[in-house]
Amino acid sequence: MPTLVRFLIICLIIAGAVYATMLALVTFVDPAERDVTIRIPPERLDTERLNTERLDTERLAPR
Repeated sequence: MPTLVRFLIICLIIAGAVYATMLALVTFVDPAERDVTIRIPPERLDTERLNTERLDTERLAPR
């Protein structure tokens, strides 16, 4: 029984330390906002699918 109690106390101390670390990070660290731009090469675009979607929208809403 003393071994189980010692194990549970150690687990509670570790969990408390993890919780305190997370709380400190949330409180004291401000994330920096920045724009993200991802360049996609034209070869990776599916031009056939884009053409069919464009045709479908023109058929549904004619100008």
